[in-house]
Amino acid sequence: MTGELLRVMVCPPENAGWNDSQKAAAWRELGFQHAPDFAVARSQHEFLCRLLSEGGAEVVSLPAAESLTLDAVYTHDASLATDYGLVLMNPGKKNRVAEAQVHAAFCRGLGIPVFGKIGPPGTSESGDIVWLDSRTLLIGDGYRTNKAGIAQMRAMLAPKGVEALAAPLPYGPGPSACLHLMSLMSVLNEETILVDLPWLSVETVELFKTRGFRLIEIDYSERDTLACNVLSLGRKRLIAIDKNIMTNQRMREAGFDVRTFPGSEICINGAGGPTCLTRPLLRK
Repeated sequence: MTGELLRVMVCPPENAGWNDSQKAAAWRELGFQHAPDFAVARSQHEFLCRLLSEGGAEVVSLPAAESLTLDAVYTHDASLATDYGLVLMNPGKKNRVAEAQVHAAFCRGLGIPVFGKIGPPGTSESGDIVWLDSRTLLIGDGYRTNKAGIAQMRAMLAPKGVEALAAPLPYGPGPSACLHLMSLMSVLNEETILVDLPWLSVETVELFKTRGFRLIEIDYSERDTLACNVLSLGRKRLIAIDKNIMTNQRMREAGFDVRTFPGSEICINGAGGPTCLTRPLLRK
């Protein structure tokens, strides 16, 4: 998750229907804070895409599809990129289930095969899945990803020598909220993880310590503005939301090059930060 980012998939808000009055009317039931402001969202998303391109990544856009909802802008969640192809998720948030097939069709056109998929009774969203290294996945066990989904992922990747570890998630704001493992941690480089420490389980924190990771804690006043959601471009370069001034400064003091963009509408409104808005497809 911290190698140099070379290719990344995004879904511009117009392709997710943010400018479609009928789709936008569903904002309450999807858990958004307020009705989407399409113009602001598009401007903020374009800012993010410029940072990605300037960082050396090829940015490709998921095409519009009738089955996509506002949540599709958060392209990270519906698929997982592996060395063997895409793993298609079966999201715990039901309006997102159709996204996986849109990812599959688009990525096949890029020459990326489908390696496997999670199916009922398993649920899984990639916001709950973190690569600790090339052979270790940490998977959040919560409302969006369940034990059956974790078991399927483990069985799928074990023959490839990849170990899948479960990370218990807290109840937090409850089942209707978007609480992913990646809401509570971001891997910044091979040695460093940004964490929302009080919300992580003892088991997970002890795992990090056993593996020798350095932990940087977010400023807890910035929890609700997604301070813990940070995207690595590789080579100690990061993308973060500009509003989280204190947390961003802590990362800079730790030696990271932190590049920021405005995320009030495209991120905070829908509870998805820069990692959520991006589906990395290729890292060096």
